[in-house]
Amino acid sequence: MSDLRELYQELIIDHGRHPRNFGEMKNAGISKEGFNPLCGDRLTLFLNIEHGKIVDVSFQGSGCAISMASASLMTEALKGKTTAEAHILFDAFHLLVTSGTESNMHLLGKLAVLKGVCEYPSRVKCATLAWHTAIAAIEHQPGNISTE
Repeated sequence: MSDLRELYQELIIDHGRHPRNFGEMKNAGISKEGFNPLCGDRLTLFLNIEHGKIVDVSFQGSGCAISMASASLMTEALKGKTTAEAHILFDAFHLLVTSGTESNMHLLGKLAVLKGVCEYPSRVKCATLAWHTAIAAIEHQPGNISTE
């Protein structure tokens, strides 16, 4: 079990240091800002959605390793998904990091590496910031998103 935990930690560190889909998307159809005042994590999410499908997603910002890794893994997971599938992924991911419940694990893929966050309640907001921001963007919610 410790080998698996080490592998998960390595994947989180890799995505935290070298986030995928990082950078401003110049032709984004939607952009949304998110902020975690507890930890100082801040990001802007960029989305292009066509006919209910997420065709491209990126982010920029700064934050702790958990926040950056979660945003990176999320962008990989959301590309090509419908907005309905994005909501299902959000629900499964949120349940995983808040309670450790492995509902719909087959959908989560690499996102499962963040399961250990549930053992550190103060880090849940770090892991879910990008997700709350993405759902707010998809739903065209007004204003910036805060985890508080």
